[in-house]
Amino acid sequence: MADFDLENFTHRLLSESLFYDLEYGLVGSVSLVDPEAEREAYIASFMPDDGTFLIEEATAWEDLPDELEDEEDVAYALAVDSVEHGTYEVPEVAAESLLDLARQHDLLPSVTVLFEDEEL
Repeated sequence: MADFDLENFTHRLLSESLFYDLEYGLVGSVSLVDPEAEREAYIASFMPDDGTFLIEEATAWEDLPDELEDEEDVAYALAVDSVEHGTYEVPEVAAESLLDLARQHDLLPSVTVLFEDEEL
């Protein structure tokens, strides 16, 4: 049996997190979070309108409250504005870019499932 390949595992997990479910209108989104700044740095998701995978770099963030009001609140500031970092035809290439960004900037992943009707 081959040794466990953490790189392959991580790449595959990121790829599969960038999903689109046409029947239910669900979109998988991956954020890369800067734990020191406590905010999103990059956001990736499938774009149903054109069938591509988009990675955006955050440029502005919501204010992070001093205390979380609800257990479901995220413990980092969400991006409210961004610029395009890259567009990809397949999730594996987008995942590779996410992995490179995470390594380069020491970022942590966060996965969210959105309804297609929500702002992507």
